Amino acid sequence: MTTSQAETASAPVIIPIDTPSLGDRSYLAHDGTLAVVVDPQRDIERLLALADEHRVRITHVVETHIHNDYVTGGLALARRTGASYHVNADDPVTFDRTPIRDGDVVEISSTLRIRAIATPGHTFTHLSYALESTSGSGETHVVAVFTGGGLLYGATGRPDLLGHEHTDDLVHHQFSSARRLAEELPEGTEVLPTHGFGSFCSPGSSGSATSSTIGDEKMSNPVLTRAEEEWVEQTLADLEAYPAYYVHMAPANSAGPLEPDLAAPQAADRDAIAARISAGEWVVDLRTRTAFAAGHVSGSLNIGLDGQFATYLGWLIPWGTPLTLLGESAEQVAAAQRELIRIGIDHLEGAATGSPEEWSDAPLGTFERATFPDLTQVRHHRRVVVLDVRRSSEHAQTHIEGAVNIPIHEILTRIGEVPSGEVWVHCASGYRASIATSVLAAHGRHVVAIDDDFAQHAQQAGLPLTSAA
Repeated sequence: MTTSQAETASAPVIIPIDTPSLGDRSYLAHDGTLAVVVDPQRDIERLLALADEHRVRITHVVETHIHNDYVTGGLALARRTGASYHVNADDPVTFDRTPIRDGDVVEISSTLRIRAIATPGHTFTHLSYALESTSGSGETHVVAVFTGGGLLYGATGRPDLLGHEHTDDLVHHQFSSARRLAEELPEGTEVLPTHGFGSFCSPGSSGSATSSTIGDEKMSNPVLTRAEEEWVEQTLADLEAYPAYYVHMAPANSAGPLEPDLAAPQAADRDAIAARISAGEWVVDLRTRTAFAAGHVSGSLNIGLDGQFATYLGWLIPWGTPLTLLGESAEQVAAAQRELIRIGIDHLEGAATGSPEEWSDAPLGTFERATFPDLTQVRHHRRVVVLDVRRSSEHAQTHIEGAVNIPIHEILTRIGEVPSGEVWVHCASGYRASIATSVLAAHGRHVVAIDDDFAQHAQQAGLPLTSAA
């Protein structure tokens, strides 16, 4: 066997595990026999199944940081597998872990190891991990770096999640940490972040890239191409609101979350559903926005499982409010339940499956769905309120002239600000609009949901657009 063949033979296998609804990734890396897991999500069965599929044993679990956007599965996975659980020695956790610090090396096997690199910025105790493999000749090569919420694809993790009073310090730490990785690691090192795939842990957009290297980031990532003060100013300007449930994640992770109970929730009948809505509890319909508009239990809300379900439900629901789910099938409810345990919503009051006619004795609620050309036509004939539920930055960039902007995450507290009359609700594509429309409909408003692509069709429909100058 040649040296090249020997090096190839010892190269580790790295498998990303995506959680699209939260915009996150976990990773499993192995040498064919032993494996390390980085930043595992709470539903650890996915990782156990993946390890079985590849016939490897998970011996180490590592965290890049105490996560703010999901409940970790790290402790539960380590206990289930007997793996050592590595968490920064300076993190004030209440469970037993294997403490790890900057520069520590963890031997996964004779050919695979990880090296901790302090990269504060997303949090003060954030670590990245260089994955190193040993070739047949005994030479060690840096293969990849697990960057967590540090260096992302074309961006970095946001520095404001620990509170406004820490943001200035953290943003400068983030700049220095990214520079450290770029200086210390070979350009061919694969960059493997946890966030940046739609996660609100990234300030602004981290683009559409699905892979990158240190060399790629040195050429294109603003944190590595701009002067520090210029980058800091732009990063702080890009910070927007993040989901309200984040405040509950770090305390849960510091306490050491155990395996969740994914047993099917108790069945809810018509009377129970009606009583819960009457009591002000949340009854959430998981079906698509098309199905919901055509017929739904009056007073229920639509947060479809086909979008960022957990993110928006966790953002909107007053924490601790009793929750009942309505789905077309037991499988749909189970999928939603799995999404919810990832953000620490472990208990459901109940669930019902089937169709709206089976969930209520009262007449079903309905509302119209429309397009931007429909809005153009109706505005020629009567006055309607246009409600834009996109983020403030989206609205500022371009919006329909005269539209009222109430971002989706503020709709519950600002519903009294929606002008009287017929309300046409839009977002960028229709998902957020349906959520907001269902909220307004539950409050007895006359609503129409615009289920259309704003960027492609609003201007094309002849609607007057403007921007906040």
